[in-house]
Amino acid sequence: MSRASSHALKHPPVKAPSKPAGAPPDFPELAVAIDRERRRGRGTQSNVSGRYEAEARIAFDDGWQSLEELPPFKTSVSLDTSRKVIARNDSPDIGFDRSINPYRGCEHGCVYCFARPTHAYLGMSPGLDFESKLLAKPDAPQLLEKELAAENYEPRMIAIGTNTDPYQPVERDHKIMRGILEVLERASHPVGIVTKSALVVRDIDILSRMAKRNLAKVAISVTTLDARLARTMEPRASTPPRRLEALRRLSEAGIPATVMVAPIIPALNDSEIERILDAAAHAGAKEASYVLLRLPLEVRDLFREWLMANYPDRYRHVFTLIRDMRGGRDYDSQWGTRMKGTGPMAWMIGRRFEIACEKLGLNKRRSRLTTDHFVRPKRSGQQLSLF
Repeated sequence: MSRASSHALKHPPVKAPSKPAGAPPDFPELAVAIDRERRRGRGTQSNVSGRYEAEARIAFDDGWQSLEELPPFKTSVSLDTSRKVIARNDSPDIGFDRSINPYRGCEHGCVYCFARPTHAYLGMSPGLDFESKLLAKPDAPQLLEKELAAENYEPRMIAIGTNTDPYQPVERDHKIMRGILEVLERASHPVGIVTKSALVVRDIDILSRMAKRNLAKVAISVTTLDARLARTMEPRASTPPRRLEALRRLSEAGIPATVMVAPIIPALNDSEIERILDAAAHAGAKEASYVLLRLPLEVRDLFREWLMANYPDRYRHVFTLIRDMRGGRDYDSQWGTRMKGTGPMAWMIGRRFEIACEKLGLNKRRSRLTTDHFVRPKRSGQQLSLF
């Protein structure tokens, strides 16, 4: 077999859909899609079993109209009883070595979310389960204070929102993120937050006080300015105008604000790079970054289903460009290139981003957080000093 033939077998060309979305013969993935009414307001089309499950369950009509009896997906929140709250990583291509995730799963329902596969570790689906069956860590503030009080703890910036969004809708009731910020403020510990929720402005009082001492910064992800695309792709996240307003309010409060154009999806939202940066700069953002679409594990098929259902005419073009930027694959997890991709298209996106930032005066100065003010919390039962 020739080398070219071998490559073709490993990476078959993306087939263009020949029928409208919803036709099972041409779209086998859509045959497992959940009825639209049951998943109204959700991001993904299906709820396929995780990769560790021994059985795969698919809802189908057996002729007895049983599907009509199934209830719509509703958000439920269970307790996560983890004994530690700070997660560590040694990835060489990200700027932090520790993070906190107040929740597992995310109600925002972003179809492209690279954190979806983590739900498979819990025996649940990275699809609709990820955005409807959530786990909360109500003891996170107490656990954090205990870990910060350890004698061998060395302070460095804690990142929050790097996996699931700490300001997703259920935070309004649970207020776990606010409790975490209260602990960090008392300990004068630096924190960097990533979110796509306008709910972050609720905590401006704490964040502004911390920012005055170089202890806090916030990045808001703006994926698109197109209201229809945003609602389809990120159904329960804040609208683009509200995110820009949050950037403005954070900036006015003296909190270093960054806009993240993430993820950039070729042939879907890449044409908006300059407009998003311009809108964010006018809202007060001083820094900007971007991340190319990532499709690890189950995310690839979930994104494929969503694209076929909503933008079937762009399906072939989108995946062709994705593979052009991922070395011929749907995803390349190589450190150093997984965030930006490779090849001419990835290079062009990078240059467009840099030129736009230069014109708008973004990234002229990088905000740096400090650990100089850190005060180790008192451990339970520890005697207070007389002096």
